[in-house]
This record gives sequence, C-alpha cells and structure tokens, in this order.
Amino acid sequence: MIDKINIGSNFDNFLEEEGILNETTAVAVKRVISWQIAEEMKAQKLTKTSMAKKMHTSRAALNRLLDSTDTSLTLATLSSAAAVLGKKFRIELTS
Repeated sequence: MIDKINIGSNFDNFLEEEGILNETTAVAVKRVISWQIAEEMKAQKLTKTSMAKKMHTSRAALNRLLDSTDTSLTLATLSSAAAVLGKKFRIELTS
C-alpha cells in the first residue's frame, strides 16, 4: 500500500517552504484581476485609450494595470478601473 501522508499535500506549503508563496500569490491574483478588467473592456468595446481617458490616467498606467506580471498597483487604480466599468472592486482577508 502507498504511504498517503504526503500525497495531496498543500501546494501552498511547498511554496512557503521555497520562500515564494507571497510572490506567487500576488502574481496569481494580479493575473486574474488584469484578465477580468481586459475581458470587461472587450465586452464594453472600450479601447485602452478610451479606458485610460475615463480613468483620468495615462495609457502607460493602464498598461501597467493590465500587465499580469506587474504586481505594483494601487487600490485607487483598481477602484477607478472598476468604477469606469460599472463594477465594484472587492478585496478580503481569508484564512
């Protein structure tokens, strides 16, 4: 019989042991957020230029928001993008 103690162990534990849990979590969350914003822009037929204008920001700032690998963004930027799209941005702490 196979020892099942480690089978299916938590991947987060592995990432934490490797010292990369926070970084990989941030990248994963950013990928989802940037994808959702891009998809909603497509659905509403908004170009990057028009989206940036409505957000009162530069196109470069919008590109950083849509860059799934750039995790440095502000809550104000996320809230602004959500508002332009007629959405709300929600963030919560979980265990």
